[in-house]
Parts: sequence; C-alpha cells; structure tokens
Amino acid sequence: MKTLLKIILSAHLVLMSSLSLAQIPETQYSQGISYITGGVGEGETVAILAEAKQWPLLLEMSQIENGRGVWIFGATIKIMSSAKKQIVFEAQADGPYMLVNLVPGDYMIDAVYGGVTQKRPVSIKADSTQKISLFWK
Repeated sequence: MKTLLKIILSAHLVLMSSLSLAQIPETQYSQGISYITGGVGEGETVAILAEAKQWPLLLEMSQIENGRGVWIFGATIKIMSSAKKQIVFEAQADGPYMLVNLVPGDYMIDAVYGGVTQKRPVSIKADSTQKISLFWK
C-alpha cells in the first residue's frame, strides 16, 4: 500500500511540474507592437491565460464545427487606430489566443478566418485587460 501511494504521489508531482514548466510562446512584434499568440495544448493555454493579466488585449478565437465550438488558429488579425484611421498591427494567430500590447486608445479589430471577416471595436484603458471573443459560424 505504501508503494502504491508513493507511485501515485510521484506521478502527481511529475504531472504538476510538467504543467508548471509550460512555456509561454515567444514574444513577437508587428509594427513595433509586441504580441504573443498560441494556446495549442493545455500547458501553453494555461501559460497564456496566466500571462493575459499583464496585457491590455486578449483575443480568443473559435468556430462551430460539427455542432460544437472548437478553438482555431490561422486567423489574420489587423487592428486599426480609430483616431488616425490607419493599421497599427497585423499578424496571423498561431493558436486560439493572442495577447496584444496596445497603448490606451480606441481601435477597430478586423479578423479574417476562412474568408469570413469580423470587425469589433475595442477601447483600451490603462492598467486593465480587454477580452474580445471572436467566434466564426
């Protein structure tokens, strides 16, 4: 019985340490704006969502497939400054999540996946995170 308990505890410790070692994807840049994209696999998803509290914008992307919602990757994201009417950010999502380090202001998100475009306004405020869920049917 003691051996079984030791095996169970050891397996639990290995599992927990592997989850805690999950790396957040590398920070990338588009037009001088830093971003992180990914969320493929549970460890990476947990790491990104934990990091999201430090970023002004969290995008979450999914679609309906066979009657249920599934995470997607490959959406093209463009963000336009509402004040200057110019694109300030453009990148492709490598997973269902994208963190974008925008300065406070008003923006329009233009997201394309499978040839379908969605537009969403977002107002970024200092010291807070905006979460935008993009859902394709």
